[in-house]
Amino acid sequence: MFQTTTEPTTATETATPQPVPVDEAAAQRRALVQSLKPLVVDAGIPMAAYCVLTRGFGMSTMAALAWSGVVPLVRTVWGIAEERKVNGLAAVMLVLNVAGVLLSMVAGDVRLMLAKDSAGTGVFGLVVLAAAFAGRPLMSAGLKPFATKGAPAKEAAWERLSEGSARFRRLERRFSAIWGGALLIEAVARVVGAYTLSPDVMAWLGNVLFGVAFVAAMVVGGGAAADPMEKLVEQEAAA
Repeated sequence: MFQTTTEPTTATETATPQPVPVDEAAAQRRALVQSLKPLVVDAGIPMAAYCVLTRGFGMSTMAALAWSGVVPLVRTVWGIAEERKVNGLAAVMLVLNVAGVLLSMVAGDVRLMLAKDSAGTGVFGLVVLAAAFAGRPLMSAGLKPFATKGAPAKEAAWERLSEGSARFRRLERRFSAIWGGALLIEAVARVVGAYTLSPDVMAWLGNVLFGVAFVAAMVVGGGAAADPMEKLVEQEAAA
């Protein structure tokens, strides 16, 4: 009897290439950078340019304001010409620069110069308040990158909520109103202090007032609007 021996066949295994896992953290960081670009270009660059021109190159206030207003001017005109809409943040910075140039022409005593420092925050606060009551909350542009963390799903959720959720829109307006109100109060307090306190006191108290207003807006705005908005975004993204 012959015994047939079956040799084991060696199957050549074909390795299936595995997809390279996407580094979600890196993708979110890139998306966050992209979403922060408008804030940097429209607000950060003009403010940095003003500081560099005045402190680094010794340029006068009026000249530095004029040159640092070039970027907001171009962005505003470009938005109107190409997109048929006003770039809110760029327009605000342009208004601030124009107001600063006009006020820098005013010659006066020390108290007037101290009071003039409140023009920027005062005008900005008024514009933000007016836009909030008009249903066009300007501060949302600064809050969105931090609420969405650059995640595409959260950014899409933000857009859906901003267009279709009445509660979310109310929170957007509330957030802007809180910031606008805080900055306006700071400006008024600085003007009052400039004409009631000694110039030596206001020289340092002005910065303290701005710091207090900034922190108060962050705390109150966070609890009353930003935190609930972030939760709504997370719920919408997960749905």
